[in-house]
Amino acid sequence: MAHSLSAKKRVRQNDKRRARNRHRKTLVRDEVKTYNAAITAGDINKAEAELQKVVVMLDKTAAKRTIHKNAAARKRSRLTRKLNVLKAKSGRGGTKAATA
Repeated sequence: MAHSLSAKKRVRQNDKRRARNRHRKTLVRDEVKTYNAAITAGDINKAEAELQKVVVMLDKTAAKRTIHKNAAARKRSRLTRKLNVLKAKSGRGGTKAATA
């Protein structure tokens, strides 16, 4: 238990920040789940729309330093690769990376 006033204030600040960060991460996870559902269903149009939402959410979360910018970039890359693989399988155009 904190004794000094500054330590008590620090505990309050940390609780608020933890709550904010958890909420942001939950929003990102929920967006990724809907994206993965679209990928699993094979719906390319919905997956593209969901990918845009996920990318925006990841970038905002990284900008506020809830997650590291490189972690956001890595997730963005992996999610994009999934979509490219789905496009290549459906014959709707993909990249060389998707076929490799």
